[in-house]
This record gives sequence, structure tokens and C-alpha cells, in this order.
Amino acid sequence: MTADLIAVVLLLAVAAYACGGGTDYGAGFWDLTAGGTERGRRPRWLVDHAMAPVWEVNNVWLIFVLVIMWTGFPILFQTVFSAMWLPLALAAMGLVLRGAGFAFRKPSRRLAGRRLYGAVFAVASVVTPFFLGAAVGGVASGRVAPGTAASADAWSNPTSIMFGLVAIATTAFLGAVFLTGDARRFDAPDLVGYFRWRALSTLGALTVLSVITGFVTHEDSPYVWHGLTHGLGLLFVVVAGVAALATAWLLLRTPGTWVRVTAVGVVASAVIAWGMAQRPYLVPTSLTVADAAGAPATLTWLAVVTLVALVLVVPAVVFLYWLDTHKELEELTDAELRRGSGTDGEGAAPSG
Repeated sequence: MTADLIAVVLLLAVAAYACGGGTDYGAGFWDLTAGGTERGRRPRWLVDHAMAPVWEVNNVWLIFVLVIMWTGFPILFQTVFSAMWLPLALAAMGLVLRGAGFAFRKPSRRLAGRRLYGAVFAVASVVTPFFLGAAVGGVASGRVAPGTAASADAWSNPTSIMFGLVAIATTAFLGAVFLTGDARRFDAPDLVGYFRWRALSTLGALTVLSVITGFVTHEDSPYVWHGLTHGLGLLFVVVAGVAALATAWLLLRTPGTWVRVTAVGVVASAVIAWGMAQRPYLVPTSLTVADAAGAPATLTWLAVVTLVALVLVVPAVVFLYWLDTHKELEELTDAELRRGSGTDGEGAAPSG
């Protein structure tokens, strides 16, 4: 029972990272495709301002996923990271490079440096979700099992490739939806339409890729296909479809807060549908939740620690998002920094 509970927590953490981290990756996708220096100046300006306060916090969910895997399901952790160390290593490298690129791009004083760091950030934002999606596809296709040696087939098969492409489309969709709202928040009406139509186009692309992935899964991963077309898996597929229609309808109107909710509903429901389709396996059809679970005492303490973490972390993250959306986390201007240091007269420290 405890193992099933921790497995649900793991699935929800994956969904949270897909939504939170996916939005950041999507911003990088639109940074990459914004065009040249002059044409892409406005979209990249919005990406910088929208991501700056929150981009690091979204990686909390990835850390949460890894901790649950190696403590709650050590056999799963060993199986996945042994068989697919290469794509996961490339994804980890992408995480580091995109963070460094984003952090160094803005303060760089030379145009060449800004272009270099910006390119690293943007390219890594596309490469990372692809390899993460490919790894998930390798698990879903059943090509990974305890004792499986690392091989290219584990992550370069048809299911893995489609999952990787779906991951890129998903992040682009989320990024465009959230940037549409950020454009309104930063009083940039020209960018509202710019990102609204990109959100609609990527939603269409995501729908097409999802249908193709369904056909590939039917042939390449019959167990997961059966789960997606029956029971709880099918229920969450339907929920994702309804949320996609709602998102399209809201985007065609004046986008507001609810379009973000429905967009997150699309992605979260799709991730949960995949998890439900694999039941009772963590790796179809070779490793069940019960077989992969750690010691009962470990699982009990992991449940307690998880509860404490959620009580402390979730309110803090929600509060951070609230501060961000209410413009409480704006950067200080140069003038404000000078006033704070007492170097420009007003607010200066008294002398003597």
C-alpha cells in the first residue's frame, strides 16, 4: 500500500516537472525561433523578464523525482540509469548549459557573448526535453528491464523518438501559452498576438504528434496502448482532450488566467494517463511497483518526509508564483541601485 502511494507521488512529481520545467523549456524554444537580433529583440526581452524570477524553482520537481526514485524505487533507478545513461547524461548536460546560458546572457557586456550564451540557452532548451522524452519512451516501450545493458535501441526506437518530439511540442505549447499571459502582464500588446497564434499552432502540432504517437505505440508498445484506451488511462486521455479544446477556445478569445490552467491540465492529464496505462508496472512489463519498491521502513519514512516537504515547499512555490504574477519580483533599475547605495544624492547616507 505504501509503495503504491509513493508511486502516485512519483507520477505527480513527474507531471509537476513536465508543467513547470516544460514552460521554461518552451520559453527557450521560442527564444531559439525568434529570428535575428532585431526581429527577435522583443520576444527575447519578454522571455528574459518572464523567466528571471522563477526559472530555477521549477527544477525543484526534478530533484523531487530523482530523490523518490533512488530511495523509494532503487531497482527502477538502477534499471533506467544503467540502460539509458547516455540520453540522461545529455539531458543533464543540457540542464547545466541552459542554466548557464540564461544566467550569463543578460549581464554579458559584449554582443558576441550575448549571442553565444543565448544560443547555448536556446539550443539546450530544445535538446534537453527531447532526450528526457526519449528516455520515457524507452521505458514505455518495454525495451528497458532489470539487467538490460545500455544500447542505442533503448532510446532511439520509434516510441522514444515520438516521445521526444512530443516533449518538444509540449514545452513549446506551454511556453507560448504562458508568454501570452506575460505579454499582457508586461503591457506588450504586440506580443500577445505573437504568442497567442504560436500557442494555437503548437497545440495543433502537438495534437497531430500525439495521434501519430498513438499509432506508433499501438505497434511498438501494445501494453501501454491498451492502458491508454481502457480504464483510468482512457479517462485521463479524454480529460486531456477536453482541456486542449478549452485551451484553444480560450486562446481564440482574450487569453486570461484560465488558459494557463487548461494548458497545464492538458499536459498533467497526459502524463497521468501514461502512468495509469502502465499500471501495475513501472517498467512494462518487467518491473512492477511492488517488485521495485525499497524496504518498508524506507518507504514509510519517505512518505513522512514527502508530506513534510509538500507542506513546506508547495506553499512557498505558490507564494513565489503569486509574487511574480503581481509584479512584486521586478528587477531593480540602475537608478534604484544607486539610490540604495547612497551614491546619487537622494537616499545617500549622511556624512558626519
